[in-house]
Amino acid sequence: MAVDLRWRKSSFSGSAGGNCIEVADGLPDAVPVRDSKNPNGPALIFKTGAWQLFVTSLQTGDLPGRL
Repeated sequence: MAVDLRWRKSSFSGSAGGNCIEVADGLPDAVPVRDSKNPNGPALIFKTGAWQLFVTSLQTGDLPGRL
């Protein structure tokens, strides 16, 4: 079954390009993530709960170590 994904960039991405990721919404159990500079390249697929935990950890600064 083919799925037509609608990709969006982070609201923190600037209009000048650079290092951006895109996510696709609308899948109940998964969040596809890809490099906006390579839209035809591979996408990583995260379980929805894992992605939500990752985003929340970024927002609150609760990631261990430094990136």
